[in-house]
Amino acid sequence: MELILAALIAGATAAAKDTAAVAVKDAYNGLKDLLKKKLGETSDLVDAVNKLEKSPDREDRKATVKTELEIAKVNDDPEIVKKAEELMKQEDPEGLQGGKYNIHITGGIQGVVGKNSGTVNMGK
Repeated sequence: MELILAALIAGATAAAKDTAAVAVKDAYNGLKDLLKKKLGETSDLVDAVNKLEKSPDREDRKATVKTELEIAKVNDDPEIVKKAEELMKQEDPEGLQGGKYNIHITGGIQGVVGKNSGTVNMGK
């Protein structure tokens, strides 16, 4: 989920700026179009992303997108993950290559919080 969330935040931020690279905007639009196709144009996740575009620096809007991602359960959708990877290859290729957006969890963990942390393996 971290990858998709990072991609949506990066894309919404790019959409709000006139200076963002065309490749980033195109990849973001591709991700958004896929979400609309799979979830519907009026889904709560798409609505949250649209609101994030208007104020990409607001933490409450980022939190809403994260919550809607969890509810929509799109993290296991290979097409959506691929689109998110394509966007992050344009926006932050070093971070994507370095595993910045990957969190691997093993064991009976009740809750995990991760941010820009690489790989975390937790177990009994």
